[in-house]
Amino acid sequence: MHICVLGQGYVGLPLAVRAAEAGHAVTGYEPDRARCEALAAGSSYVEDIGDDRLRAVLDSDAYYATSDPQDLKGFDIAVITVPTPLTDRAPDLSCVRDAGRVLAEWIEPGATVVLESTTHPGTTRDVLVPLLEEGSGLVAGRDFHVGFSPERIDPGNPDWRLENTPKIVAGLTEGCLGRVKDFYDTVTEVTVPASGLEEAELAKVFENTYRHVNIALVNELSRMAHTLGVDVWHTLELAATKPFGFTRFLPGPGVGGHCLPIDPVYLSHHVKARHGQTFRLIELAQDINESQPDYVVRRLQDALSRRFRRSVHGARILALGAAYKPGTSDARQSPAVEVTDRLRQMGADVTVVDPHLPVAGGGCREIPFGATAADTTVGDFDAVVLLTPHGEFDLDRLAAEATYVLDTRGVMTAAPHIERL
Repeated sequence: MHICVLGQGYVGLPLAVRAAEAGHAVTGYEPDRARCEALAAGSSYVEDIGDDRLRAVLDSDAYYATSDPQDLKGFDIAVITVPTPLTDRAPDLSCVRDAGRVLAEWIEPGATVVLESTTHPGTTRDVLVPLLEEGSGLVAGRDFHVGFSPERIDPGNPDWRLENTPKIVAGLTEGCLGRVKDFYDTVTEVTVPASGLEEAELAKVFENTYRHVNIALVNELSRMAHTLGVDVWHTLELAATKPFGFTRFLPGPGVGGHCLPIDPVYLSHHVKARHGQTFRLIELAQDINESQPDYVVRRLQDALSRRFRRSVHGARILALGAAYKPGTSDARQSPAVEVTDRLRQMGADVTVVDPHLPVAGGGCREIPFGATAADTTVGDFDAVVLLTPHGEFDLDRLAAEATYVLDTRGVMTAAPHIERL
C-alpha cells in the first residue's frame, strides 16, 4: 500500500521506516525542510532509527522523505503523528488541524486516515473528521475510513519497540476499525481493538496520567522522608518486595519528554473546559512535579551552605545529564535543563555534560566527563549534581573524585560526600 506518515519525529519516523521494511511504499511528510533534507541524505536525527536502517529503506525506494504536500496524492493509509504541545498551558491542536487540512485535499474514496498524536477524548471525531470531510467533500465512515491508534514510543528503550509493543486501534465505524487493524497488523505483532475512538483516546492519556500521578507521589514521599531523616530509596526497595498490589516508581528531578508534562494536562483541561469539573489528582501531580527542579536546587543550596559555608552564587557546579531520561538525546521538557537554568540564574558557574547532546541546553559547554578540561578534574568542582544517569558516566570514578554529589536518581551508594535525593 501507499502509506503516508505526516510528521517525521520520534513517533513518525520509526513508524515510516517500519512500514517501509514491511513492504509498503512509504512517503514521510515533514514540513521542516532541514529535517527533510537530512532524511533524504540518509541522516537520522531520531536515535531509535540508525542511519544504516534509514539508508536501507531509502536505497530500496520503499521510503521517500518530502515536504511537498502533492506527494501525498494517491495514499491508501495516512497516519498523522504531529506534535500536540501546550500553549499558555492549554492544549494546542494546531498541528493536528494543519495536517487534517493538508490531507483533506488528497483523500480519495476508500482511503484511510489515522490519528496517532496524543490528545483528549473527542479529538478524532469532533476536530479531525469535520476538517477531512470539509476539505474532501466526502463522508467519513462511508466514503473513506478514519481511525485513532495512540503512539506508544519509548525513546531509547531497547526492549519495547514499535513492532513488539501492543498497539491499540480504533475506528469511526466497524469498517474503519477493520481497515486500521489490517494496516497495523502488518507493522506490529499485536493489535488491541478498542470499542470506540474516545475509549482509545482516553486510554492513552490515562496511561501517562497514571505514571505522572505515581511519580508525583514518590517525589512528595522523598521530600517528606528527607525531612524525617529516613532513606526513601531503601524504603522503596522494601516496599517493592511485595509481590502484589504495588508498582515501584522512583523519585527524580522532575518529569520530562512530551508525554508526562503535557498529556495529563490535555485530559484535565478538556474535562474542565467541557464539563466544568476539576481533575484534582492531575492538577496536584502537576504542581508537585513542576516544583521538583526547584526542590533539587534548594537541596543543593542547603548542602553547599551546610558543608562548605558558601552560597550557590559563584559556586562551580558540574551537572551530569541534560536529556530527560538515560540513554537518549531527548531533552524535551527536561527537568535537568530546568535545574541548570535555575542554578545559572542564581549566579552559579555550571558546566553540563551529556554524551548524547553535543551542546546540552542553551549555552552549555561540552566537557568530557572525568577530564573536564586540560587542567581540571571532577574534584575541582564545588559540587556535582547527577541529573540523568547515562551509562557512559563512570559512577565509581565520580564517587572517588568528587567533593560532593547530589544524586537525584538514587543510582549511587550513599556516602558522607554523596547525598541521594
